[in-house]
Amino acid sequence: MSTSTLSGRGTAWFHSLTDTSPGEGAFSSPHGAIPSVLCAGARLGERPAFFLSVVPDPGNRWPRARQGEVGLGEGWALAESVRRVLDRDRGAETKTIIVAIVDVPSQAYGYREELLGIHQALAAAVDAYSAARLAGHPVIALLVGSGISGGFLAHGLQANRILALDDDGVTVQAMSKKSAARVTRRSVEELDEIARVVPATAYDGATFATLGAVHRLLAVGDADNPTPADVASIRAALLDAVEDVIAGPSDLSPRLATPGAHRERAASREVRRLLAAEWDRQAEPS
Repeated sequence: MSTSTLSGRGTAWFHSLTDTSPGEGAFSSPHGAIPSVLCAGARLGERPAFFLSVVPDPGNRWPRARQGEVGLGEGWALAESVRRVLDRDRGAETKTIIVAIVDVPSQAYGYREELLGIHQALAAAVDAYSAARLAGHPVIALLVGSGISGGFLAHGLQANRILALDDDGVTVQAMSKKSAARVTRRSVEELDEIARVVPATAYDGATFATLGAVHRLLAVGDADNPTPADVASIRAALLDAVEDVIAGPSDLSPRLATPGAHRERAASREVRRLLAAEWDRQAEPS
């Protein structure tokens, strides 16, 4: 049975890139172990790195978060683990690289989650990743499977650079395809037809890359069970992305400067230009 069948791509790539074995590297918070959030320190080239991945946990105390979704526990655990890295590296000349390995089907939908503030848990994770990026930590997201809805917002989208496997198993969208079909009162087949014309509605990683947010698409031999050659090539790509981060700004503006963004996000770029111009006009002394 493949690793992906047992525990998902996030688990497989986490252990391959960190040289850990299943059962090692689970994040422990003061509130107890969070088996669905894996984190471990490792080296990337000559630099220290910190890897995180949200993975399925059939025994999760929150039923809505058992398939790899980012729920209450996951959001707070991500936030706490990233904040620990920030605190440890405060004042350090060389900041630890933070790598978010992404394979998340969504956030955890549920009445209890909404009642207990899942929006705050996910916002805490977003804020931690953003704070790390602005503090000078190169933050890289490695999209190895699904990047759907609030799960991806909380774990991955705040990265300086997003790398994605060039594989049919990589999917990205604001909601699952079945949910989108229900909301729009269309069939899944109709959504696929629309995606051929409107790239922003597509689900495959390659189309998502054309919108400009993906730094590089990466070909591997086996996306489910990475080979040593796959791991070596991904490590090299991560280091290349880190060098690109160091040479550029710490905000997310590079995503709108890519050829893909110029081609597919022209309207978004124009709106931002007009807003910036209006902001400057309002700021001028009267």
